[in-house]
Amino acid sequence: MKRRIAILFHKEDRRRKLSCYQIYHLSRIWRELGIKVDFVFGVDKFVPADLAILHIDLSVVPDEYLELARRYPFTLNRDVVDIRKSTNSRNLLRAQDFYRGPVIVKSNLNYAGLPERRLKQRRLAHSSRLRHWLHNWYQTLNPEALRFDSAQDYRIYDDIHDVPKKYLKRPELVVERFLPEQEGELFFVRIYQFLGDRETCTRITSKHPIISSVTCIGRETVEPHPEIVSLRHSLGFDYGKFDYVIHRGMPVLFDTNKTVGRGWSNIASNQEARWRHRAEGIFTYFDH
Repeated sequence: MKRRIAILFHKEDRRRKLSCYQIYHLSRIWRELGIKVDFVFGVDKFVPADLAILHIDLSVVPDEYLELARRYPFTLNRDVVDIRKSTNSRNLLRAQDFYRGPVIVKSNLNYAGLPERRLKQRRLAHSSRLRHWLHNWYQTLNPEALRFDSAQDYRIYDDIHDVPKKYLKRPELVVERFLPEQEGELFFVRIYQFLGDRETCTRITSKHPIISSVTCIGRETVEPHPEIVSLRHSLGFDYGKFDYVIHRGMPVLFDTNKTVGRGWSNIASNQEARWRHRAEGIFTYFDH
């Protein structure tokens, strides 16, 4: 019989261009391999499948999607419920902590909280125009309500005492030790991506301490650090991406992501080959 995968999306993703997600491109490859792939939006309809992939692009997965995931024989990432930095980071600092050294202020939510803001904007769009106008007016008059729009807006300070108190009081933000991987004036981050028993890892080079595809000036393929691979399994990730560095010989996890975007595709000349390599990791679960 033909194998079948159900990819579980948030109901609001029905309106999105799904090609922004890596899973869209993996699905194309799976279909070429003869696997039937269904995109399931919301929880109202159960679509039978041999396995499902929980692909809810929010830092905390709502309970109704977890309930749907449990209806399948096996669901990838079914145990990855909360990827907020306040849940997974080992480098968090509080205002009263005694720590000397540079720190970074980040969004507690994944991807600077953009998925949650996008969802909120859609819900506002469904409400009255007046309510939408009042929301925008409130944001304009209350700069404290503003947030980081992307990781490029994260702020680095020489010491935790230099961090404005307004940031320390905002629950949607976190303060972490800033532990870069650095050689001279260059900074690095390692992008570890995986599905089942297939994985790739890329070391990105930048002149900017906050690294993105925009600031990237070089890349090389490296082996993922064994401790990061072990951490992936202990956190229950079947599919996803970890950003980490090697600081003074030790791996430091920066970010976990279970709904990987195309992000680095514009700088990866062999992206299609990497997608195909990782796509075959799905057979790990079919065979299981």
